[in-house]
Amino acid sequence: MIYFEKVSKIYDDSSVGLDEVTFSIQPKEFVSIVGHSGAGKTTLIKMLLAEEKPTKGVVFFESVDIHKARRKDVNTMRRRIGAVFQDFRLLPNKTAYENVAFAMEAAGRTDKEIASDVPYVLDLVGLKHKMHAFPNQLSGGEKQRVAIARAIVNQPDVILADEPTGNLDPLNTYDIVQILKKINDLGTTVVLTTHNKGVIDSLGKRVITMENGKIIRDDKTGRYSI
Repeated sequence: MIYFEKVSKIYDDSSVGLDEVTFSIQPKEFVSIVGHSGAGKTTLIKMLLAEEKPTKGVVFFESVDIHKARRKDVNTMRRRIGAVFQDFRLLPNKTAYENVAFAMEAAGRTDKEIASDVPYVLDLVGLKHKMHAFPNQLSGGEKQRVAIARAIVNQPDVILADEPTGNLDPLNTYDIVQILKKINDLGTTVVLTTHNKGVIDSLGKRVITMENGKIIRDDKTGRYSI
């Protein structure tokens, strides 16, 4: 499904974001990408979202070279990818329901679909009772649940979760990881970046370890070993 072939990213100040990175991710996998700050995790995520272009190498989403695709094809691909970030990125003037509905509206979904699907995904993440709350009325963990609901509501093939528990306490971290596991169990590919050792060790899933822009380990059922 996802394939990086000898991908490097060199920035204008000569700093290295990625260095000859090659790996693949199969449909329905749960893959954690770990490493210290600056290891290249976020650059890798940005490559998948076509927010960064490689200095050399290619990134494929299925058979599409992401960075040579037409804008129309890139937009189509992005609709198949849901993204969750550390800072939530919720619209402050919209309720939980409206934040999730907005993602469906942007994808051209009907009012009937929105009325049916938004309560369903909010229930899936345990927030149906908070659907009319605004972000400033929600805890950090609840905000991240809304962000996950927004990411999955259009039924993407892949969820990219970039440090989704970075601002959360241990209890909320555990809850968010359980939700990501549930989404994966339902058939969605999950790519998680994190530096949280406890999260990685509890998952027992594939772990790709990065350091200075390189992949230094790729374990099918790994633990955090930096």
